[in-house]
This record gives sequence, structure tokens and C-alpha cells, in this order.
Amino acid sequence: MTSSAGQASSCVAANEWICAEYVRTRSQELADATVQHVWITAVSVGIALLIAFPLALLARRWRAAAGPILGLTTVLYTIPSLAMFALLLPVLGLSAAVVVTGLVLYSLTLLVRNILAGLASVPGETREAARGMGYGPVRLLLGVELPLALPGVLAGVRIATVSAVSLTTVGAIVGYGGLGNLIYSGMQTLFKPEVLTASVLCVLLAVLFDVALLGVQRLLTPWSRNRTRRRFGGRFAHRLRVGKAV
Repeated sequence: MTSSAGQASSCVAANEWICAEYVRTRSQELADATVQHVWITAVSVGIALLIAFPLALLARRWRAAAGPILGLTTVLYTIPSLAMFALLLPVLGLSAAVVVTGLVLYSLTLLVRNILAGLASVPGETREAARGMGYGPVRLLLGVELPLALPGVLAGVRIATVSAVSLTTVGAIVGYGGLGNLIYSGMQTLFKPEVLTASVLCVLLAVLFDVALLGVQRLLTPWSRNRTRRRFGGRFAHRLRVGKAV
């Protein structure tokens, strides 16, 4: 009778899609690929957010700049990922910077548009009440507009992050694709357990990122849970007026 250990290990030799023995024997390799995938995604979205925020403010401040900014970020988003990485390779060399830069460029259109949408949805009466209280542009933005625009902003961050998790796999062409390296290697050798395990982990990463960011969004924007955001803005404006009257 074949032992359970023998049955488990035979799935590698049999090249079965679902193979616990592969996960056990390659656990370190899977962990390293997952860590690389996570940091590439997190760094890319973080840098993109730092760039998208001033671009969105510029587009809102000067209407003439809105068209070119939105148009350029949209054009960048339409470039196929393989072509994008190929264009960046001669400039940045064979490094993780190729993947990070490509993901940053892809994330810009999602983030810029959602930041603009979030700021545009802030009730006008709230802005007027804040200005009446003597709020300057910076204080108005940081103390009033951004808190109320957070649902839209964080929705864009969630979309950009999930998209980055998926696109990171393409970085395997330059050796920095995280779990994509394993998917690419498994496809070349037709090693089914490697392809399936890495693909499942990639999907789980996207789900975990999305759930975590949704939790952050709900924590930072409690008023949006019951669709009372506009009502909250109205009450905020009322409080500002009351404070001014006092």
C-alpha cells in the first residue's frame, strides 16, 4: 500500500494542478515571490498617489490644464503592459524600477480621476461656510474638502491597487514580477502546480488588498456607511456658520 506521504509527493511527479506537496517543498520560494509582489505593488501605488494628488489639484485649479493631464494619463493607461515595459527597459535597465515606473504610470489615470471626482462631490455650501469662517485655500483643502472627498479618493486607491497586483505579474519579463515569475516559469516548463498556486496567491493578494483598503475607508469615513455623506457635509457647514455667528 502506498503511504499518504508517497501519494502526496507523487502529485509533483504526476504534474497535477492541485498539489500540496509542491506548496510544502517550495514554501520559501512562494514566500519570497509573494513578498516581492507585495512591495512592488505597494511602492508603485504609493508613488502614483504622491504624483496624482498634485496633478489633480493642478487640473482643478487651472481648467486649461485639466484636458492635457487627463488626456495624457488616459493615453498612458492604454499602452499595452508589454510595450510599456519594453519602452522603459532601455532607460531604466533590467531592474525593478521598470516594473514600478510602469505601474505608477498606469495608476495615474485611476487616481487623478477619482481624486477630482471626490473633490467635486464636496457640497458647495460646505465650502462657502468654511470660507466664511476665514478658511484659506490650504486649510479649506486639508480640513474640509479632503475629509469629505476621502470615499472617492480611497475608491480610486482600491482600484489602482487591485490593478497593480494583476499587472505586476507582467514584470516577469524583466525578472521582477513577484508571483508572475513563478507563473511564467511554470508556463515555460508546463509545470501545472506552479502555475496554479502562483495564480491563486495572486488572486488572494488582490482580495486581501481590497478588503484591507475597504476597512481603512470605512474607518476613516464612518459617515459614508449609511449614505449620509452629503448630510454630514450639510451639518458641518451648519456648525461652521454657528461658530461664525458666535
